[in-house]
Parts: sequence; C-alpha cells; structure tokens
Amino acid sequence: MSVRTRLIAVITIVSAVGLLAVGFFVYLEERQRVLSQVDQLLEANLESARFLVEKGDDDTGTWASSTDALEAVVERTAPDDNTGVVGLEAGAVTLVPGVALDVDLQSAPGFVPYIVRTATTSEPVMGTYGDDDVTWRYLAIPIALGAESAPGATFVIAYDVDAELAEINSAARAFLIASIGTLVVIALAAALVTTRLLRPLRQMRETAERVSAQSLSERLPIVGRDDVSELAHTMNEMLDRLDEALDSQRRLLSDVGHELKTPITIVRGHLEVVDADDPTDVRETRDLVVDELERMGRLVQDLASAAALHGPAPVRPVPTDAADLLRQIVRKAQGIEGADAAAGPFAEVVTSLDPARVTQAVLQFAQNAVTHGGGRMVISSRAAGDSLEVSVRDFGGGVPDEAKSSVFDRFHRGEDAAGRAGSGLGLNIAQVIARAHGGSVRVVDATGGGAEFILAVPLTDAPALIIPPRPPLPVSATRGD
Repeated sequence: MSVRTRLIAVITIVSAVGLLAVGFFVYLEERQRVLSQVDQLLEANLESARFLVEKGDDDTGTWASSTDALEAVVERTAPDDNTGVVGLEAGAVTLVPGVALDVDLQSAPGFVPYIVRTATTSEPVMGTYGDDDVTWRYLAIPIALGAESAPGATFVIAYDVDAELAEINSAARAFLIASIGTLVVIALAAALVTTRLLRPLRQMRETAERVSAQSLSERLPIVGRDDVSELAHTMNEMLDRLDEALDSQRRLLSDVGHELKTPITIVRGHLEVVDADDPTDVRETRDLVVDELERMGRLVQDLASAAALHGPAPVRPVPTDAADLLRQIVRKAQGIEGADAAAGPFAEVVTSLDPARVTQAVLQFAQNAVTHGGGRMVISSRAAGDSLEVSVRDFGGGVPDEAKSSVFDRFHRGEDAAGRAGSGLGLNIAQVIARAHGGSVRVVDATGGGAEFILAVPLTDAPALIIPPRPPLPVSATRGD
C-alpha cells in the first residue's frame, strides 16, 4: 500500500477504536445505571408494601387476614413502565392488578413455580429470573400477619430488564450509525489532508526520477514553511552539492586527460620515429620515455593523495603542540634537495589538528619554494585571532597579482614551470588539507620580495597533548653543522 493509503487507514482505524471504546464504556455505565435504578425501584416498592402491611386497614388499623393485606398491596401499588405485579397464595396466582401492565408475569410458565421455590422464608427475596426467553428482575415479599406462623401470601413485582435496557440499546444503535458516518467523514478528511501533505513528496520523487548525471538543473518548489518545505529546501541543497560534485568530477577528468595527453603524445611520437638500428637514438628515446613515465607516475601518485583527502575522514585531529610540530617540519624541509630552510618565530600554542596532514601541506609549500623560489625559505607560525597561521616565505620572484586567485587550482603551474618537475597538484592538496581542518590557504607578497604561502587552521582547546616523535636530522643538515 502507498503511504497515503496507510495514513488514511491508520487515522480511520484509530478513530474507530476511539469511538468504539468511548461508546462501549458509556454503554456499560448507562447499563449499570439502569440496573441500579431497577433495584432502587424494587426497594421502594418493598418499603411501600411494608408500610401498608404495618399500617393496616384504614377503619380498624389491622388486617383481618394476609389475603386482605395482599389485596391492599396489589391495589395500591403504582406500577412503573416495564413492570408486572401478581399476588400469590398457596403457590398460585390469586390477584392481579385491575389494569393491564406492560409485563404479564403469567406469560412465563416457569416464573411462578420459580418464585414459590425461592421465596420459602418470611424475608423478601430479590433476584433475576432468566428463562422462557425473558429476563426479569423481581422482588418477592412474603406477607404474614402477627397471628400467622407462616406467610399466607406473597406479593411479587418484576421489571423486564430487556425492556428497560431497550432505550439505551436504541441509543447505542444510533451512536453506532453516527460513528460510521463520522468515520466516513474522518476518512475523507484524512484523504484530503494526506493528499495535500504528500504532494511535495510526490514532486520530490518525480524530480528525483528526472535527475540524472546529465541533468541536475531540476529543483523542488518550496511552498509554505512547514517540515515538508524544509525537506524540499534540504533536497535542493543536496542537489546543489551533487551538481557541484559532478561538475568538479568532470573538471578533474578533463584536467587529468589534458595532463596525461602531453606525455603520452611525447612518448608515442618518439617511439614512432626512433631508429632501432641507431644505439644512440634508442638510448636517448629510452631516457626520454622513462622521464615522461616518471612524470606520469608522480601525477598518478598526487591524484591518489588528493583523492584520499576527499574520503569520509580526510583528517584526524589530535591535541598537538604547534611549535614542536613546526620545528619537526623545518627539519624535514631541510632534507628536501635544493632547500635552504630556516625557522622563524613560532606560536607557542596547543591546538587540535592532524599533524601528518599539516606536515604534508607545509612541505608542499616548501617544495614549491624550492621549485619556484630558489630554495631559500623561512618557516614560521603565529596566532591570529582564533586561527593558527603557518607560513612559508620564499625569496623568489613572487606570485603575480592576477595569478594569486588561481595558484591553488588543480593542475595550475606557473609561467616559469616549463621543464620543471611537478604535477600542479601540490598547492591544491595543501588547500584541501586546510579546508578539511575548517581553515584556508592564501598567498601574499612578502616584505622585501618573494611570496609568503599561509596555511590557517582554527585554534581549539586541547585538554591532552600529543607530541609526535622527532625525526632524525637529514644528511644535508648534518653536513652543514
């Protein structure tokens, strides 16, 4: 079943259970009230009969016999609706009211014998007779005068329980019919409401069916300010992210294809024209092919590193002594071929970051300083507001203003990169690492010339301190000591 059908069914069933529960408990309460009222009326008749017997005849103040007392009780009883009255003597009906009552107690053949069997003492008996397809609530009052040793007569009054309950049974049937009508109205209202509420969800489903890798322009209409409209807004944001991710993927594939096209073309061109009989030409072609393959290998390795930074957990921040980490990075940078790395001032702070990833990013800056800045560099850090800024300052020609906005783009290479090794992914990897920390990267002109590449990561409270082990000094650094 659809969600709409299930919602309508649940609402209708819950409403039906609620109505039935209310009706059932109200019916039980009313039924108990009617039965209690019948008992109260029987007790009132008992008191009335006792009063008449004790009062005696109006003229003499006494009754000549129990028959006279019984006759007076039967005559003066004011029968209610759904009642019947008889007077018994010697186990047989001898007196009946002069007017027709709602209930004829002689219509049930077994009733009088049942009363004779049960009313054997001088005490009144109240009970229920359920036989001969009738249910009567009765009161049998034995009448015995003072001179009589045993009751000479019995006054019997009974209420037809089924007739008394017929009124509330009619009300119960009316309630049942009204409840059915109410459930129909509830089901129709539920259908209307669920249709309007689920319409945006249906639109989401239809939009999702139309969305594909070639068409991500579809967006959901946002109507109102309820939870469904918030869901539509969230879905649109998700589609924006998917569109951006797919666009980034297309650009990556295009860039990778462009970067691999050049070395493949070079390798293929030289292999096609190589003179297999000329050892010198074969050796030179081999060296060129190996160099191009090494460049493609570095490109693939850099792509793998960049892809790892887009995984579910690109960084694993831990409390770290930033100054101690920077000292280790300086020692590692001194081991890069052609690097002349010096330590600048360090911020003595403890913050939460991924030491390995920060080291990777700063060493990318250091390699860039070797490739494009001559190799001389100063690595330092400072606390700027709520961020820790790690900088690598080189002493090269700097970065032109028009290139500062694109220097961190994937596969971007400077104008002086011709003939130099590198895939153009190093600075982009540093940018991805910074963003994974919630920070950023930038490049500015250094005072006195050169460029300063800055990695900024947020400063956070670090309750515990983890200091990575110090690496050994590089060979080039030991030789200079």
